[in-house]
Amino acid sequence: MTVTYSSKVANATFFGFHRLLFKWRGSIYKLLYREFIVFAVLYTAISLVYRLLLTGAQKRYFEKLSIYCDRYAEQIPVTFVLGFYVTLVVNRWWNQFVNLPWPDRLMFLISSSVHGSDEHGRLLRRTLMRYVNLTSLLIFRSVSTAVYKRFPTMDHVVEAGFMTTDERKLFNHLKSPHLKYWVPFIWFGNLATKARNEGRIRDSVDLQSLMTEMNRYRSWCSLLFGYDWVGIPLVYTQVVTLAVYTFFFACLIGRQFLDPTKGYAGHDLDLYIPIFTLLQFFFYAGWLKVAEQLINPFGEDDDDFETNWCIDRNLQVSLLAVDEMHMSLPKMKKDIYWDDSAARPPYTLAAADYCIPSFLGSTVQMGKQMPKNEWKMEDIKIPLPQPQFQCAKSDPGG
Repeated sequence: MTVTYSSKVANATFFGFHRLLFKWRGSIYKLLYREFIVFAVLYTAISLVYRLLLTGAQKRYFEKLSIYCDRYAEQIPVTFVLGFYVTLVVNRWWNQFVNLPWPDRLMFLISSSVHGSDEHGRLLRRTLMRYVNLTSLLIFRSVSTAVYKRFPTMDHVVEAGFMTTDERKLFNHLKSPHLKYWVPFIWFGNLATKARNEGRIRDSVDLQSLMTEMNRYRSWCSLLFGYDWVGIPLVYTQVVTLAVYTFFFACLIGRQFLDPTKGYAGHDLDLYIPIFTLLQFFFYAGWLKVAEQLINPFGEDDDDFETNWCIDRNLQVSLLAVDEMHMSLPKMKKDIYWDDSAARPPYTLAAADYCIPSFLGSTVQMGKQMPKNEWKMEDIKIPLPQPQFQCAKSDPGG
């Protein structure tokens, strides 16, 4: 389930984000604690071997190796490679959310364009809307592990009411090696055309609006399928992963505290615990974990998209809009501002501070500070009109 914390950061306060640091679900601690423990244990093991088990000559060789690893580990461009990769992943993640298929625009058009309060009109509207939801379900089944676990076979789709038994037979009869999520689009177009011929859709413009909006919905579904098919190139993911883990493998040796009595540069202090190296691992490896979680938001991580909730919400809302709310209108009454030309809703005491005057422009404050000047006609000099000359046309005869 998506972790929402917007209300916690609605206002900027002193240490406003500190409350978020203690959350476990969806946190970086939950994602990274295993890798962090492994890194700390390996570092401690190498440190104990260096301090307790190695002989004098072996210690000298290890110290040279440690200085060598520390010197050349910084040549790995971790920040550049990882930063660009995470930016690419975050942009891709947000684009996928923006292009989730929502049936709201279609349900408005179907409710207002497909007429008839009888059973056949109701059946037309509900069937059109069911085809829309069936399309998104087929797409979500192909890209989301959570949805596939809920609807592992087409039998489950039929049992859930998204498809009838006859429709499933027709669906299975269509032979195609490709994903057949587009089939409900064809059914939708054929049924809408039939409704137009029957007069249920009274204008060809309404039919065109329905088809245009259905094509937009199809584009959203196709785009999600494309994101699932074509991901970030595997070679780039491998480069980033290798860069991060190679860097910290070198840090296991290169960031060891060496014998201060040997006088190595930068090793005049022995703290036993590499505080800043651990922080560096936390930040860099955490950065990589962010990309790992967001690269496919249709999985089952804490911050992945709630695709099953989308299916439930879209089906319930869309069927309600095209059926029970079809031509359903509340009785019109005069609003409370009927005779008030300066309508303004009231404020509660808690919101009294937000009652502010309208902004009239930045120069209004200047008018309050400047002295009043009155016009004096004798001070106004009106420039005399300048004579205008016009070139005379040449007389071709003279």
